[in-house]
Order: sequence, then structure tokens, then C-alpha cells
Amino acid sequence: MAAISAPSTSQPLHTHCRAIAERSRHAAIDLAGIPGARKAACLRAAAARIRGDVPAILAANAMDVAAAPGFGLTPAQIDRLLLDTKRVEAIASGVEAVAAQSDPVGEIIEESTRPNGLVVRKIRVPLGVVFFVYESRPNVTADAAAVALASGNAIILRGGKEAAHSSRRLVENIRAAVRESGLPTDCVQLVDVGDRQAVGEFLAMADLIDVAIPRGGEALIQRVCSEARMPVLKHFTGNCHVYVDKAADLDMAETITVNAKCQRMGVCNAAESLLVHRDLAGTFLPRIAAALTAQGVEIVGDAATQTLLPNAVAATEADWATEYLGPRISVAVVDSLDGAIDHINRYGSRHTDAIVTSDTEAARRFASRVDTACAMINASTRFNDGGELGLGAEIGISTDKLHARGPCGTRELTTYKYVVTGTGHIRS
Repeated sequence: MAAISAPSTSQPLHTHCRAIAERSRHAAIDLAGIPGARKAACLRAAAARIRGDVPAILAANAMDVAAAPGFGLTPAQIDRLLLDTKRVEAIASGVEAVAAQSDPVGEIIEESTRPNGLVVRKIRVPLGVVFFVYESRPNVTADAAAVALASGNAIILRGGKEAAHSSRRLVENIRAAVRESGLPTDCVQLVDVGDRQAVGEFLAMADLIDVAIPRGGEALIQRVCSEARMPVLKHFTGNCHVYVDKAADLDMAETITVNAKCQRMGVCNAAESLLVHRDLAGTFLPRIAAALTAQGVEIVGDAATQTLLPNAVAATEADWATEYLGPRISVAVVDSLDGAIDHINRYGSRHTDAIVTSDTEAARRFASRVDTACAMINASTRFNDGGELGLGAEIGISTDKLHARGPCGTRELTTYKYVVTGTGHIRS
């Protein structure tokens, strides 16, 4: 069986969606007991199938890209949608990277023996069934399926219409590998229903779905948070900052800022805001402005920035909190490290924030006081990524504090249970 087909006229949407969720629940129960070696072998087989299906995947993607302008996608969004041979190889490599991770399921987190002889173990187990709703990026389809499967979870994938053909082809390859590996095929299901009401149907099924994970625009995430009857793990906006401290090396600061903003602008860990200590502003701002302008980036700034950069546009209050996902950056001059921290904590999205400094105490204070999922010290914000941080891949970067924070790999899709072993113990 490949992708889930749309419901027939004789089958109401609710019935169709519930059948998908029920199949996922049964698959999750079966998958929870499968050894890590078998799951890893399945993922390696999926990667091989993806590599062997490049022409068909690219043909499906071409259909999505051709339709993208009609959906109102921006150039940055189309770039995130576009696949080529190199990006398909990266998808396959990402699946293999997940397969190479150690299996978290069954890991003993804590173990103790009570005075009465009871052995108490706290053991890592899968969450169960994940409903993952996301937009526009085919690679996310494969990453999410791989991370869920490796952590013993069944996943229901509800991608956006913008990447429908690409996602369908990828899921067909993954499901074929799952089936041939003897794992429960329905541990990976793609909802191929265009009706947006389907999302609401799944969000109401707290009896079958354990967690909802939205990844996309603010409207999508707000809807999921509003309608979900199960816990939500949010991948919210990425208003990421680079702060250039008064003790920064300016060559390093320029390199990091340009990379953080320009290496790929349409992604959540790209820098959207630059903060510069006042002691360096007169020297650094003209220099970084020239580098960013050469990359086609427009600068919007505060009054101090405009004084030093006459071509900068006046920033509005909204600019400080905006995730541009394109060639614009907000720039502010701050009087101190604490001023930078206060600015980030007020306007940031708790995603990724970086400091460039040679002062170890400033770095320590920044990392401890900035309310962020990932604090970067002398490194680009672009490194907040599951693959780059050694997780293999991720299902998203959580900006929540519970249940997981930052890149969510296999361990972040687990919880735990207590297993207590006695020898006929009874309580008196």
C-alpha cells in the first residue's frame, strides 16, 4: 500500500481519518517491541530505495514547483520546496544518519533497589502515535518518518498541498521498505486528503493520537494549538539573533553574521536580527552593511543604526519580532551585554541566538540568561539543526520548554515508564 487515498463519497471524512488513526495505533503497539537493529535495517533500505528512485522523485517535485506560484509561495519558499539530485541524496543520507543513531527504546534511565527488595527501573519508551502537520518541504517528510520509526513511534504525516507530489513519492518508497522489512506498514502513513477539515478531525482524536507536532507558518501552529485535544510540541517561528559583543573579533563577527543570514535565508535557523555593542558600532556596522548589501540583504535599523548607515530603513516595532525568511535583517545598537539579552528575551522566538565574543564571562552570561532553545557561542545560528548537532535528523526544532526543547530527534520522541520487579512482594 502506498499513500492513503482520499475518502470515497460513501465514507465520511471523520470515518476515513479515524480509520487512519486506528491503523496507526495498532502499528505503534507492534513497533514498540521491535529491536533497534531491525528498525535501522529498514531505514537503510528506505534510503536505498530513495536513491534508486531519483528520476521519479524529481519528476514529482517538478509538478509541485510548477504549481508553487499558484499557491502564492515566495521565492524563499520555493527554494525550500525545490529538489535536485544533491538534495535527494541529502534526504537519503539523513535517513541513514537516523539509522546510525543508538536505539533509545528500552534504555534504562534510572535503576534502584528499594529496602524491601523491589527493583525499580525507569525505562525509555516511545510516545506512541504522532500526528505531524507541516508545510512545503519534502525533506521534512522523510526526516519525520525516519525519526518516528527509529524511536518506535507510528506517524501520521499531513503535509501541505505545496509538496504533495514530492511527499507522496517519498512516502511510497519508505512504506515499501517498511513492508519488505516485516515492520508494520502503517507505522508511516501520509494523509492524502486536501480538505483542511481533516486536520481538525485528527486533532480531536486524543484517544488514538499521543502528540501533535505542527511545523510551518504561524497560522498553522496557532490553529493546531487551539484545536488539539492532545499535547502539542511546537516548532514555532525562528526570529534568531546574532549579538556582536564589545569583545568580538570583527573578522569572526562578519563571517558568522553573513553565514547566519545568507547561507540559506528561507530556513528557521537563519538570523533575522543583528545586535551590535555600541563600542563597536562605528567600526563594525559599515563593514557588515557592505557585506550584507553585497548579498542583496536590506537593512532595517534603529536610530543609531540609521545614523551610521544612511541607507538603512527605519525599523518598526514589528520588525524586531519578525521572521523574514528572506533578504531583510533588523539591526539595533545596544549599550551592553544585558541590553542585548533584554532585547532578545523581549522580541526573540526562543529558537536560536548567538553571541560573538572573546570574553568567556560574557559568553557564559549570555548562554545562561538568554531564553532560547539553543545558545551559540562564536558559531552561526545555522548549526541549530538535528544533523549538525549529532541527532541524525529532526522532526522539528521545539521552541517549547516541555516536553522537549531544540532539535527533536529520536530521544525527544520518547517518554518513560516505570517497571517494578518483585519476588511476590505485597504491601502491608
